[in-house]
Amino acid sequence: MTNLTDLDSAHAAMSANDEDDIARLRFYERLADTELFLLLEAEAEGDQISPALFEVEDQQFVLIFDREERMVEFYGKIAPYAALSGRGMAQMLEGQRIGMALNMGVAPSAMLIPAEAVDWLSQTLGADPEQVEGQITELTPPSGLPESLLEALDRKLATAAGLAVEAYLCGVTYEGGGRGHMLAFVGTIDGAEGALTAAVNEALVFSGIEAGMLDVAHLEGGDPISERVAKVGLRFDLPTPQMPQQPGSNPGMDPSKPPKLH
Repeated sequence: MTNLTDLDSAHAAMSANDEDDIARLRFYERLADTELFLLLEAEAEGDQISPALFEVEDQQFVLIFDREERMVEFYGKIAPYAALSGRGMAQMLEGQRIGMALNMGVAPSAMLIPAEAVDWLSQTLGADPEQVEGQITELTPPSGLPESLLEALDRKLATAAGLAVEAYLCGVTYEGGGRGHMLAFVGTIDGAEGALTAAVNEALVFSGIEAGMLDVAHLEGGDPISERVAKVGLRFDLPTPQMPQQPGSNPGMDPSKPPKLH
């Protein structure tokens, strides 16, 4: 199969330099955001699944692929599977001492991801942002932020279609003299605040910035502070959502009903 995927490209960049921590973080970011196909031993029973497992040096691995065609190429025929994001896959496997075997034998991104890395990814993605309160005294254009963070925010917000109208990155000063940066979402839909805040937190983590901090605010729009951030902030346009699709029958396709191992 000659068509490369985004995961192939991220894997190639990571493999080109073992010392490049940023490339490694971007591979795991791409893995988390990619829809993956998990090979099963048999058809799912409700929300219960039995992944096909194989053992390498006393460690078990599930078989995952970033394209359904690659799974079929590996297995030789149509096979039962569960489809879910790498994020959901890692969270499902956390603590099970099971690794991920990615695209084995069918793609340049073929690799074994050990259980320790799966646990790290799940824990990193599950880290809760801290909630703080402060009175804003000044908003300014952003300055001094590394390009890696801006790129990470751009990639992450590209996956947030329909959750808000737009976002602005600006410098912020709080009562008492505290300074930092804030990403203000304008027109956030009800219930999406947590998902957007978590997305920003992930962008920080995968940008490779040590001890990085970025405040997040959700604004209704049309008020003085929204007008101010629009004047001084760096704007990020969130994609327009596509028409919603009916979740498939395969476990993992409906994010409200994650599959369970058995």
